[in-house]
Amino acid sequence: MKLTDLEIFVVGNKLPGWGGRYFIFIKLTVENGIVGYGEVYAAAVGPDAMCAVIRDVFERHMLGENVENIEMMFRRVYSSGFTQRPDPTTIGAFSGMEIACWDILGKAHERPVYALLGGLMNERIRSYTYLYPMEHHDITAFWSSPKMAAESAKAAVDQGFTAIKLDPAGPYTSRGGHMPSMVDIAQSVAFCKAIREVIGDKADLLFGTHGQFSTAGAIRLGQALETYSPLWFEEPVPPDNIYEMAKVASAVRIPVATGERLTTKAEFAPVLRSGAATILQPALGRSGGILETKKIAAIAEVYNAQVAPHLYAGPVEWAANIQLAANIPNLLMVETIQTGGVFHLDLIKHTIKWDNGYIVTPTSPGLGIEFDEDLARANPWNEDGLHLEMQDAPCRYDAPNWFAGGAPPLEK
Repeated sequence: MKLTDLEIFVVGNKLPGWGGRYFIFIKLTVENGIVGYGEVYAAAVGPDAMCAVIRDVFERHMLGENVENIEMMFRRVYSSGFTQRPDPTTIGAFSGMEIACWDILGKAHERPVYALLGGLMNERIRSYTYLYPMEHHDITAFWSSPKMAAESAKAAVDQGFTAIKLDPAGPYTSRGGHMPSMVDIAQSVAFCKAIREVIGDKADLLFGTHGQFSTAGAIRLGQALETYSPLWFEEPVPPDNIYEMAKVASAVRIPVATGERLTTKAEFAPVLRSGAATILQPALGRSGGILETKKIAAIAEVYNAQVAPHLYAGPVEWAANIQLAANIPNLLMVETIQTGGVFHLDLIKHTIKWDNGYIVTPTSPGLGIEFDEDLARANPWNEDGLHLEMQDAPCRYDAPNWFAGGAPPLEK
C-alpha cells in the first residue's frame, strides 16, 4: 500500500474558538484508495508556510513509500538535511501525516489503531477540560473572576468531570520567564480557593502556567497553591530549560507536568532523567505521531511517570490521543475541549462518545472517526493570525494582567 496523494485542510475554528484559531488536517491516500486523516499541531509559522512544509515532507520522504514503513519515514524526516535532532516544524508536519498513516493501516486491517499497537488497556478514558465561560458569563471578565470560574467548575463536575484545568496567572509573554506580580499570585490563590469551596474534593485541580515564570517566580507561586493540592503544576518555567524546571519540581509539593511544546523522545527523555516532571503531556500532532509517542510513554514507564495527552487543537488529534490512551498502561487522563466541543464534534460527525467524565474507547477501524470533508472545506481559514499567540508586552506590576483565553478566532 504505497502512499500516493496528500490533501491539506486549513479549517477556521468557529466562535468562541476553544482549541485555537484554526486546525490543519491531513488526508493521505494509498494506491488501493484507502484514505486516512491526521492533524498537525505545530504552528510556529503561518498556515501557508506550514502547508508548504507539509507538502515538502510528504513529497521528499513519504510519497511512494509503503504506508506500513512508519519507522523508516520518521527516521528520514528526523535526519533530513543532516539534522538528526528534534525540529518542531518538520516533525510536526510528519506527526499529522503519521497519524493519517495509522488511520489507513487500521482501516486496511479493519481494526482500531490501538489494536495494532499492542491492544486494549483502557476501555474508558478519563478526561479533563479547561474551565471555559458559560453562556451567561462575560467572556472578557471571566478570565479574572474566581466567582465565574467556580461556577464553571461546578457545572463541569455536575457533568461528570473529575479533573478541571485553569490558568489565571497571566499574562502569556514572549519575553521568557518573569516574576509573577503579587496580584497574579493572589488571584491564582483566590481561583483555587473559590473552586475548592464549591466542588470540595470531587475533582482534581490542574494548574496551568504555559511556561510563564522564572524559576524563583514559579516556586513562589507553586508554594502559594500547595494548600489546594492541585494534581499538577503545568509548565511552571519555559519548556526549553528542563534543569530549572527540575528545581521547581524539587521545591514545590505539587507534581510538575510538561510536554505540549516538546517533540520526540529526544526532548522528553531528559525531562524524566532530570526529574523535571512526573507527568508528560505530549500533543500527538507535534510530538512525532502515534508510534513515537508510544515510545515516549514507554520511557515514562521506566521512571514511574504518567502520560496525559494534551489537546488544544482539533478533533483528529483528539482521536489520535484517544487511540494511544486506550493502549498505554501509564495513562493518567486526556484533555478534551469541554465534552468534545461543538464544532469539533461536527467535524467528525460525533463519532467519539463522551460519557460522565470519560471517553468511551472507539471500536471502529483506524482512528474511529468519520471526518466531514464538506464541513472542513466550508470553513477555510483566511486570516493572518497564528493558531496561538503570545503578547510582546511584559508582565505589569502596577495593574491587572489580562489573558485572552487562548487566541479565539479574530472577530470581524
